[in-house]
Amino acid sequence: MNDLEPEPAAAARIFGDRLDLARLFTRNLADQGETRGLIGPLEVPRLWSRHILNSAVIAPLFPAGVVGDVGSGAGLPGLVGAIARPDVEWVLIEPMERRTTWLQEQADELGLDNVRVVRARAEDWTEGPTLDAVTARAVSALRKLLPLTAPLVRDGGEVILMKGISAEAEIEKAAKQIRAARLQDVRTEIIGEDLLTDPTRVVRGTVRRT
Repeated sequence: MNDLEPEPAAAARIFGDRLDLARLFTRNLADQGETRGLIGPLEVPRLWSRHILNSAVIAPLFPAGVVGDVGSGAGLPGLVGAIARPDVEWVLIEPMERRTTWLQEQADELGLDNVRVVRARAEDWTEGPTLDAVTARAVSALRKLLPLTAPLVRDGGEVILMKGISAEAEIEKAAKQIRAARLQDVRTEIIGEDLLTDPTRVVRGTVRRT
């Protein structure tokens, strides 16, 4: 806990009156994340900037509806999104039991009644294309990720995937999967340039099946 990165000034701007919840979640993740296999041993000293705020700055992109976080893991970006956007229902889709246990514990402790934890792989999702949007962070390359995420989204909904500096190259390599997923207006956006030293990149696209 002593190694936890000091809270950046941008946190107050990003979370507003939800900052105390973000602080509690960050402390919990710093205290338990490594021992529970949620984050690596080098992540606590950069937890705020690399993980919490990196996830939080994309929260305004999502529609006020139902958003799925595929491979939610430690709750990045899903739990962070649920803190920042209480008007959105977040469905955290995660196959590993120890991680779903953590996600549910945190949702309960933080009083996040806009969170539903689903223990499943994305390919085992049984509710059909019902989500208004879907996201994922650090799951796999775009060409592998799109077949897992786009089928969960309703016609007219969005895929908003967190990616690194190779996002444009991933889009080029995923041309076949983009067509198969019926994604339109696929592009890279850089979010949080005015708030973060290392802003967040997302690949966005709209599902058009008709």
